[in-house]
Amino acid sequence: MTNKNLYLPFEVDFKELEHFPKTIRKNNFFELIYVVAGTGIQVINDNTFQYQKGNLFLVTPKDVHSFEILTPTKFFFLRFNEYYIKTNSQNGQMETVLRMEYILQNASHRPGCILKNHIDKPLIASLIESIINEQTNQQIYHQKVTEQIVNTIITVVARNIALKLPKNIKETTGEMVLEILHYIQENIYDPKQLKAEIISENFNISLHYLGKYFKKQTGETLQEYISNYKLRLIEARLLNSDMRINEIADELHFSDESHLNKVFRKHKGMNPSEFRKKFCK
Repeated sequence: MTNKNLYLPFEVDFKELEHFPKTIRKNNFFELIYVVAGTGIQVINDNTFQYQKGNLFLVTPKDVHSFEILTPTKFFFLRFNEYYIKTNSQNGQMETVLRMEYILQNASHRPGCILKNHIDKPLIASLIESIINEQTNQQIYHQKVTEQIVNTIITVVARNIALKLPKNIKETTGEMVLEILHYIQENIYDPKQLKAEIISENFNISLHYLGKYFKKQTGETLQEYISNYKLRLIEARLLNSDMRINEIADELHFSDESHLNKVFRKHKGMNPSEFRKKFCK
């Protein structure tokens, strides 16, 4: 197994390959891999997925992966690291940072294409084609244009990962429930805004209908979704930051560190410190 490092906040690369290097890889960065053309098999964490043109894969720092190429394949690679997130944060682009958290939360994702929203598939294809053209022609400001397109791709990826989070979300899920999910994700740090009464007022629907509609569309109650989403945020901070447990508790409005420990242990079977020690290697 080889370990690869990334020394820039992000980089793009595209290659046409008939044989993928046999060495199984593990990276210290996140990698989006798009199949421009070709067929084969994605191997990730001992699982396999048959790939084809238009598939987009997310490989996280904890994933071990390789490809078995069946027909010559054109790959597009977008690699980015935690410094990229911190840079956006320092520039005040907090929305981008929050979107990036979706990717960090997806560290235990199943193998396969992450594009679940069918209208995003041609959009991603167009954006990647634009990056390839920018990098090939290298006209004035090409790097700045590329950076903007990269941010858009990450936003679209975040949307598709968000669609996967609740149990029953499908490509055909109603638009309103997606708006409710987005509202919850944006207001997760403000408990007052997450009360069912406030949400029903914001979306102009009755409190009774909100509960039934949300459960039918997502497979979870409103409170289950909010709790599970907070747990994913806690996991992301434990695995991808050096925040103390009491700082995480304060940020997510637990009454104190002991309360967070109790909730986390109930769902994960271990306290946050044990979780961090076990999975942060």
